[in-house]
Amino acid sequence: MATRAAGWGYRVAFLQFVKGTWPSGERKALPKLGVTVKAMGTGFVKIMGDTLPMRVHRAAAARAFAEAKRVLRSKKYDVVICDEAISAVETKVATQAQVLALIAAKPANVHLVLTGHKKFPRILKAADLVTEMKKLVHPYDRGTLAQKGIDF
Repeated sequence: MATRAAGWGYRVAFLQFVKGTWPSGERKALPKLGVTVKAMGTGFVKIMGDTLPMRVHRAAAARAFAEAKRVLRSKKYDVVICDEAISAVETKVATQAQVLALIAAKPANVHLVLTGHKKFPRILKAADLVTEMKKLVHPYDRGTLAQKGIDF
């Protein structure tokens, strides 16, 4: 979505709600297209060796939602992508209320994209468009960890 929008001259902000200091192909590629990328999270929650207290993850999520609202209202962007914002709810570092408040803060002329895995009925009802991308088979199921350039 960021690539497509940037290709048509849209001003795009891409906020990562989870990855934080984890390496990210998006952070390497998207700035080359003029996309503003901000890593807001503290990393994966309770997987991949995470030992951070939940309060640290929750504080990072709160800062990410505040920054997303600021970016939405800044009039600098046509598209704001909150990568893994729904995943923050799934992992209990954020709430549905935070997501709904973000959706409510969206100006009419800005496209807001939220990614994640789980479907929350209240969020679905508030959304304009929902696309489901569903894993059918993945190397992770056979013990292969996330692969650079494919999964991150």
